[in-house]
Amino acid sequence: MKKPELLAPAGNLEKVNIALAYGADAVYVGCRFFGLRKYSENLSLLDLEKAVNSANKLGKKIYLTLNSFPHNQDLEELTKYLPSLNKIKPHAFIVSDLGVLKLIQENSEIPVHISTQASVLNSDSVNFWQNQGAKRIILAREVSIKEIK
Repeated sequence: MKKPELLAPAGNLEKVNIALAYGADAVYVGCRFFGLRKYSENLSLLDLEKAVNSANKLGKKIYLTLNSFPHNQDLEELTKYLPSLNKIKPHAFIVSDLGVLKLIQENSEIPVHISTQASVLNSDSVNFWQNQGAKRIILAREVSIKEIK
């Protein structure tokens, strides 16, 4: 039986380190841009780099949320950040927007996970995202255990 991954949220570098030290297999974080909670306490690019380095040393993972609801100017801005993110190499991006997915696929080799914000509620949606190249789909909160099976 495959062991499930214990994934924890973390709003800053201290919380990342605590989650990793106390058993999380992976942590999802936001930076000060492009995450749904961009006005919350989030990581700087330097903090993200430190988090990824710490996770790598422990054999764990850092997933970066890029799940905001972007307008055209936001996609232009994300294009400017992707080279820095590609150098840091988080283990995956968590996205909810097709435009962001397309932009990442054109400019990065980092895997993409689909956010719960994409409201994936059924197997047709799962198949769609998989066909678009998503490596993981985080189902909507409204999906029951029975539906998941």
